[in-house]
Amino acid sequence: MTSSGVSLGTVGAGAAAIDAAVPALVAEKFASRLFAQDPTLWGSDAESEAAKRLSWVGLARSSRPLVGEIAALREKFTSQGLTRVVLCGMGGSSLAPEVICATAGVPLVVLDSSQPDMVRAALAEDLEHTLVVVSSKSGSTVETDSQRRAYEQAFEDAGIDPTERIVIVTDPGSPLDESSRAGGFTVVNADPNVGGRYSALTAFGLVPSGLAGADVEALLDEAESVTDLLAEDDGANPGLQLGAVLGGTSPLRDKVILADAGTQIPGFGDWIEQLIAESTGKDGKGLLPVVVGRDEPSSLAADENLVLLTAEDDERTPEGDSVTTVSGSLGAQMLLWEVATAVAGRLIGINPFDQPDVESAKAAARELLDAGMGAADAPAFVDGAVEVRTAGPDFLAGADTLDAALQALVGQLTPTGYLAVMAYLDRLADTELAATRAPLESALERPVTFGWGPRFLHSTGQYHKGGPANGVYLQITTVAGEDLAVPGRDFTFGQFCDAQAGGDASVLADHGRPVLRLHLADHDAGLKQVVAALTKMSGGEAR
Repeated sequence: MTSSGVSLGTVGAGAAAIDAAVPALVAEKFASRLFAQDPTLWGSDAESEAAKRLSWVGLARSSRPLVGEIAALREKFTSQGLTRVVLCGMGGSSLAPEVICATAGVPLVVLDSSQPDMVRAALAEDLEHTLVVVSSKSGSTVETDSQRRAYEQAFEDAGIDPTERIVIVTDPGSPLDESSRAGGFTVVNADPNVGGRYSALTAFGLVPSGLAGADVEALLDEAESVTDLLAEDDGANPGLQLGAVLGGTSPLRDKVILADAGTQIPGFGDWIEQLIAESTGKDGKGLLPVVVGRDEPSSLAADENLVLLTAEDDERTPEGDSVTTVSGSLGAQMLLWEVATAVAGRLIGINPFDQPDVESAKAAARELLDAGMGAADAPAFVDGAVEVRTAGPDFLAGADTLDAALQALVGQLTPTGYLAVMAYLDRLADTELAATRAPLESALERPVTFGWGPRFLHSTGQYHKGGPANGVYLQITTVAGEDLAVPGRDFTFGQFCDAQAGGDASVLADHGRPVLRLHLADHDAGLKQVVAALTKMSGGEAR
């Protein structure tokens, strides 16, 4: 179907799901009740959380006062020569601005890592012309707090007043709000009744994007153009339809393959991945988004649902067992996918607004930091520059080489399983590792996801632990080129990154998930070795 702002087409299992699920959703007035912020739509267990997480449905209108505020701030800062905008934030606080700015063609440096080399590189570049946006609902996110501390120290060391260079985006009345205002920082408050992954059209998405030069008013216009449509109790409502495609297939096709089919919205799959995975991966249920870029699969397994993200003027007709095309302007699609995710949560039977296992991984990382452990447990064995460890079930069965360990891990794959590659490396420098994803998927004939740590912890990390117990996990960590202290803390960025990896592995193990942990004792040699082993396993030849 085509509507103002969005277009949706589907065939096969997706079309059958629309026919089966949408009439009941219309009959119970799901769409109008959603936009009336009815918290009872997901059952009594979800009601208390939903009651404080539904303001996103009206953001296209309620966020309008931010447009002028952001414009005034941008004029002030650009007049001071501050032309490089750095965003310190995690999860939805970073992924939405990243895609907004990429689509608008304006530069934004996204620092959503605790990996010391990445943090140091961001601090070292053009500090004289740098403006920093620190985004956190409460300020308690340790990654963001550490990044803020590092920038404050860097500005002070350069003789620059941090209060003139740092803008804080946070919820009103939060600890970060109160301390920042008391410290003299510029603060912009976000709507507190919106969760992080639904916050694209709040101050979390709009402030860094607008300061970087994106037209945030146009983004809100795009969302407003479909707001009334998405609130209609009508079978043609694209939000109900897409939600049915995602969560209403029978049996459930719980692997959502997101392919960039010329969407002209760079990185949009990563934003959708975070929205769906963190919203639906819980209670042993959920949808696993698999971002494949332009590597569109030639065939689909019975548990896979292919979504082609297309350009607005693309009029192709989908073909296949369960194939859906989605297009539209960025603002319109953001609201569309949020509605569809809320619908899918209802159909699957989960609360799409909490993230219990994200919190458990954070707690485990803090425990490791407090104990001074990091990733220091003894390896099962060492192969060249790679230290090999495991967590969860013992699956090595005497393996004593990297190749054998990898084979042992993928030997745990079930017919409905997936492999998650989780790399706590420099995502801007170590791109050759990400290139192994598609060949691995072809060789294994099962979905393979790739996530950069720690950013994936706020995305697919929830699904890994709370979703169906059918994944196997490959974690890759490294020794930083040079560690970096976190000002005012008794740990370094390197220690924190190690603790995040160790904490995640321990929670996965607690859930009975098999984890192979590869630590690069020498970054360059180890990375080359791991890439070669993964390439060999996928049937290729290492360069």
